[in-house]
Amino acid sequence: MQWVAGYERAWRDRDLAGVPRLFNDEVRYRRSPYEQPAVGHAAIQAFWQEDEGTTFTVTSTPVAVERQDAVVRLEVRYGDPVPQEYRDLWVLRFAPDGRVEDFEEWAYWPGKPYTAQGEAST
Repeated sequence: MQWVAGYERAWRDRDLAGVPRLFNDEVRYRRSPYEQPAVGHAAIQAFWQEDEGTTFTVTSTPVAVERQDAVVRLEVRYGDPVPQEYRDLWVLRFAPDGRVEDFEEWAYWPGKPYTAQGEAST
């Protein structure tokens, strides 16, 4: 959870120099389990620069940890007042040096379909 707190701090502070502290050089970073991974620090830094620095809060809870693998559940709320929120799972694989070498995100938004055939609930 120290790593998750470091990620949140770096994201919140727009600290692009924090990326190498959090991720190893060959990191594979997927914003969705179906996307091709962004590879390396520069790719993550480019993604982080896309965010316009909106206000947000994050709560996180570990779901599972086994050896170098971890799953963390997050709830993210953007804005004040909150116009957008989502719940997220991060699937993390840590390198021997404590940095993440594989990051996979599973995000879900309220009212959005969760099946290929589904419609948003009302």
